[in-house]
Amino acid sequence: MSGPGAGFEYPAQEVSWLKRDVLLFAYSIGCTADELHFLYELHPNFQVFPTYPIILPFKQTDQEVIDFYARSGSTSIPKVPKFDSRRVVDGQRTITFFKPIPPTSAGKKFELKSKVVGVYDKGKAGTVVETETSLAETGGDVYTKAVGRAFFIGQGNWGGPKGPSTVNYPPPEGKKPDAVHALQITKESAHLYRLNGDYNPLHAIPEPGQKMGFGGAIMHGLFSWNSACHGLLQTLGGSDPANLREFQAQFAAPVKPGDKLVTQAWRTGEFKDGWEEVRFITRVEGGKVVLSNGRALMKCQGERSKL
Repeated sequence: MSGPGAGFEYPAQEVSWLKRDVLLFAYSIGCTADELHFLYELHPNFQVFPTYPIILPFKQTDQEVIDFYARSGSTSIPKVPKFDSRRVVDGQRTITFFKPIPPTSAGKKFELKSKVVGVYDKGKAGTVVETETSLAETGGDVYTKAVGRAFFIGQGNWGGPKGPSTVNYPPPEGKKPDAVHALQITKESAHLYRLNGDYNPLHAIPEPGQKMGFGGAIMHGLFSWNSACHGLLQTLGGSDPANLREFQAQFAAPVKPGDKLVTQAWRTGEFKDGWEEVRFITRVEGGKVVLSNGRALMKCQGERSKL
């Protein structure tokens, strides 16, 4: 890590969750009635959907709604401009899983430790802030590690480094996908998802999205990201979190309430430490790609497509 802001560590943040929180999360991203181990707390194999920690930087310990803008702007990164959190969208997210998340944090203390990987000036388009965040028991084991890129729209040209090139993970050409998952979004889906703790007004009312050039409210990027992960785990991983080691995607275009998302996934047959690389894209049905550079490391069920 080098450059302005790189290596800056945010104060450790205590986080907590209840069983009702993980039930809400699973339902809000599209888990279905044939996956009761995600949706019913008395199921003998009740589990947390593995990407749940991605919501904790927003939720923290809250059970009540919060002022998203006030919290987002509360800590400044030294040696870089102070960016406007009212004009920020997700750029890319990667998460690696080390231990299963317990159904509730009760009886243990958990914290997020976050540090800046880099702050990249993309000129007129804006600035990217790349951050690494680990979820761990206080003084104990790390459960997940996530790397995220936030894109601050129109907030560039401050003289910072341009940053490294993005690694591309395109799907194979001319090959039938090994799995396809479809999810119909309703006009209210963002209002359900925001109850997980991400109360960005961009996803609730039209005005912020109009100012940012989106024409109105858009879905949380992490809704699409989480629901795509669910699609992969359900279709290729037997809905078993133990079959997922790593998941990532780049946010390519906004999703509107009411859109239908279609995720296509391809098994590569290439393995890393026993985990097979899966590549995927998610698009609005019949239209634009909204998640690109999709990649997961999985233990897949069934046979690969030969076409």
